[in-house]
Amino acid sequence: MGLIWELDFYSRPILDDQQKKIWEVLICESPQQIDINPDSIYKYTQFCPSTTVNSLWLGEAIKKAITETGKTPTKIRFFRRQMKNMITKACEEIGIDAIASRRTYTLNHWLTERLKDYYPTWENYDPQAATAGGVKYPDLNAIALPDAVKGDKGDKWAIVSLPVKDFAEMNQWDIAFGEAFLLSMYNLDPDLHIPGLIIFSNRAVPLAGWLSGLEIGCCYVEEIPFSAREIVRQFQRLRLETGLSDSWVLADITDEESVAEAQGFTKAKSLVQQIHFLAIQSNPESESFAGFWLLKDN
Repeated sequence: MGLIWELDFYSRPILDDQQKKIWEVLICESPQQIDINPDSIYKYTQFCPSTTVNSLWLGEAIKKAITETGKTPTKIRFFRRQMKNMITKACEEIGIDAIASRRTYTLNHWLTERLKDYYPTWENYDPQAATAGGVKYPDLNAIALPDAVKGDKGDKWAIVSLPVKDFAEMNQWDIAFGEAFLLSMYNLDPDLHIPGLIIFSNRAVPLAGWLSGLEIGCCYVEEIPFSAREIVRQFQRLRLETGLSDSWVLADITDEESVAEAQGFTKAKSLVQQIHFLAIQSNPESESFAGFWLLKDN
């Protein structure tokens, strides 16, 4: 998959002498394995005056990070929709792909820490600015998965869970397509269970391969309004969010037993900071995964 960075370029709750918010670029490595030493993750910061916020300044900051590490990422992930044009232009001028993604877990965690523990230590910190400008993702209409990646006998699904401690061996699992992130950032009790959705398909590899190019963000259960149930003939729906603006229907839930499973999935996520996983297998007896992604709700 190559080296991936995560980037945020936005105003911070710190004011300059003219009472304007100072901008800052944050760049960090996007770890794709679960057992990386947190201290080894590359991080870069640089403040930017509000008068010089543009793609040229951002491009120079990215170049400085590349020079500092001696490595060039294959792509840079970002999560702010409103910064797409500027980030994309800066990356294009350097020859790096800019990818709109919800898989900026390391960056989001780092930014949350800075908002809580770093920016408030500044004398010109503005608490009102700290509560503004949050990231909001649009409400999306989910569409069906392409027929080309669906099993010709119909895909089946199951809600399962694995202990946190079991993920320490994830790098040893037989996985064709997938991605993890650094679980140790979240200080979870090793005995807690991370819930997941497994899809069983006789086209498991094509499905997993197609999903691997979508920047998978999270899975969740959508509650169908009571007034609409008579029309759509279902209670709930399992959805997959990818990129920043795509949503897919993984399964329709039409019986009460499956509703209980889905509700259990939602509750289990709340106990482990919304961390969960999506897995793709050819059948329940398989000891390998065509796909396995560790995920987290935003």
